[in-house]
Amino acid sequence: MAKSLKRTAAFAALGRALTSGARGGPGLGKRIGAVPRMIRATARGEYDGGLRLAMMAAATAYIASPVDLVPELFLTVFGLADDALMATWLAGSILAETERFLEWEAKRSTVIPGQVVT
Repeated sequence: MAKSLKRTAAFAALGRALTSGARGGPGLGKRIGAVPRMIRATARGEYDGGLRLAMMAAATAYIASPVDLVPELFLTVFGLADDALMATWLAGSILAETERFLEWEAKRSTVIPGQVVT
């Protein structure tokens, strides 16, 4: 019972994140458009999302890979469940990280580059 409640809460959080654009947060299109900028800023060393992006890339590779911890061929329902769990985590992580990146990007545009003089 507790596991199903956790899954329900995870899907509810994902649903809230997807519809946050209607409530004043960044919309899904704006978040998806931020992904290439986030990757570029991380590659340049400007944004600190390296480990999080690496974990998201690993999750994507796991979902796309034919090699799984729980194979679908023998344990059909349970084999698909690990992929579904990973996809849910990945979607939530991408939504959270793009929101964090968009906030960083907005704050960054208000900072004037230069040196601090004491």
